[in-house]
Amino acid sequence: MSPMLATLPDVTAVLHSPSASPPSGLRAPAAVGMGMARTRFLAPRAAASAASAVSAKPAAVAPLYADRTVVRIGLPSKGRMSEQTLSLLKSCQLSVRHLNPRQYTADIPQVPNLEVWFQRPKDIVRKLQSGDLDLGIVGFDIVSEYGQGSDDLVVVHDALEFGHCRLSLAVPKEGIFENINTLEDLANMPEWTQERPLRVVTGFGYLGEKFMRENGFNHVSFLAGDGALESYPAMGMADVIVDLVSSGTTLRENNLKEIDGGVVLESQATLVACRRSLHKRNGVLEITHEMLERLEAHLTATGEIMVTANMRGNSAEEVAERVLSQTSLCGLQGPTISPVYRSRDGKVAVEYYAINVVVPQKSLYKSIQQLRSIGGSGVLVTKLTYIFDEETPRWRKLLLELGL
Repeated sequence: MSPMLATLPDVTAVLHSPSASPPSGLRAPAAVGMGMARTRFLAPRAAASAASAVSAKPAAVAPLYADRTVVRIGLPSKGRMSEQTLSLLKSCQLSVRHLNPRQYTADIPQVPNLEVWFQRPKDIVRKLQSGDLDLGIVGFDIVSEYGQGSDDLVVVHDALEFGHCRLSLAVPKEGIFENINTLEDLANMPEWTQERPLRVVTGFGYLGEKFMRENGFNHVSFLAGDGALESYPAMGMADVIVDLVSSGTTLRENNLKEIDGGVVLESQATLVACRRSLHKRNGVLEITHEMLERLEAHLTATGEIMVTANMRGNSAEEVAERVLSQTSLCGLQGPTISPVYRSRDGKVAVEYYAINVVVPQKSLYKSIQQLRSIGGSGVLVTKLTYIFDEETPRWRKLLLELGL
């Protein structure tokens, strides 16, 4: 298989890309990267200041990474992702105290040595890599695009259960793409040549290029874009798009379709850490452990319900045998069964036993039906807030990855 050939996109598109750097594999010509870029982006006074700064002797500054003692976590600063992050932390008894909405910093009173910094998601990833942040909550798509497989990043919790989306390739429904329904169909189209490559617009240059290369596309060019990518094919500026998709409604309304095999990656919110901080900075590992425990206990509990019922029986063992005969009533390790004491003729008697069992929320009605079928009555349903295990598997996995 020949290596992927990428034609150089329009220089102005790259220079005006919202990303800090063009997608991997794309480089501006030397003339643009040197003289033109300097002339274009530096006003005369700024250029003079930059020149004098080069000639001046730099001040000796100690690395910020070594100076800091407080632990820092980066949270999304705006939008729905920010709201959902704060809501999850509050549900875990980790309420963020943000006294001044104009400031980028806040704290979490329950964790004294933890400092919150509100940042753009891509900046969270970059500052985790540099060590300026120790922890961060950010979408896996952003971690993958801006982290680019960096060993400096460690995904501590990969499924915080919000921010669900997928990075997907979409093509027009009509024209030459009308019968294109799979990634293989797209790759085998005779239209794509070295002179006329497949034009892909995306805000995920690293992931997009990697995906196309790994799936056998030999003639591809990339255009960096951010926002309203669905309009590019209709305007003739691109052939296909690689963009985030949630419900797919926006694609359909703009006459685009996803194709089989075209999902680049599935994404949701994750808790990410700086590997160096976990190893070297005091308090980071302990705070990571606490946050992981709280998050894991709460997220586990959100899908479970506590069911309590009374049941006649001659002994706890007899009742347990009846309960365990039902597939939906096994609980976490098994049902808890205890006697219900009643007063009869002046004496204490046991005729009923109380059953406590944790069941999946999605199986609640089936569980109640099974309880009734074996004589259960007076059924109570209680919502759970936390389920703490002996030790979360994600913590053991983290320690193993860190070699601790």
